[in-house]
Amino acid sequence: MDSRGGGSGRPMDNLQGYVKVLMNYDINPESSSEYYKYMLKKMVPDLEKLGLSMVEAWHTGWGEYPNRLVAFVAENRDLADRVLQSDEFSELEEKLQEFVSNYSCRRVPLRDHFQF
Repeated sequence: MDSRGGGSGRPMDNLQGYVKVLMNYDINPESSSEYYKYMLKKMVPDLEKLGLSMVEAWHTGWGEYPNRLVAFVAENRDLADRVLQSDEFSELEEKLQEFVSNYSCRRVPLRDHFQF
């Protein structure tokens, strides 16, 4: 039995309808310390209070891609939309952009493979 999929053999079945919020950006080298403090002490906890769960953080070591990908999951599209359209999210996003460049944020249906 697969505990993630309720025994169906397809682990993502129980996540149908979930949405992943993807944030891509480059961390400004001169503010990396402040960035980490902000993410760990403010942004991640506040987004979790709003209903998004952080599930991934990736660093790009090589290539022409933003050097950071951070992913959060929402239980459904409505919740993701409410959070992304909230004043709280706008304030968090605005503050984040003091520490990063080339920022983008989008939501996609949750899949059982790497998404960027």
